[in-house]
Amino acid sequence: MVIGSALFVLAVVIIAIWVIIEAKRMRHKLLAIFLIALILFSYLSVSIIFKDQDIDFKTMSGVITASKIYFSWLGSVFSNMKQITTKAIHMDWGLNKTAEDAREGKSIFSFGKQNS
Repeated sequence: MVIGSALFVLAVVIIAIWVIIEAKRMRHKLLAIFLIALILFSYLSVSIIFKDQDIDFKTMSGVITASKIYFSWLGSVFSNMKQITTKAIHMDWGLNKTAEDAREGKSIFSFGKQNS
């Protein structure tokens, strides 16, 4: 009985150490994935935004203009996401009248007749 308990405790300790090591590696993996996604988002958004713009990136005024355009676009993206989220939250997500009628056994295909 003592040997079984000792093996159980040893197994729990080994599993705990393994989970801690994997959690540390997972944190580094998540950071790497986040950085890769951020770089891809930045590259794609910059290439899409400045595709039709005639901006000289060799001058300081061109870089300032490009920065203003990019951060203005980025701000509008976040503003649009906020509006979409707000509208989704304020929607009526309850059951509609047709579903309530069907649950109560009323016909949903009345075609002009009043449900009784």
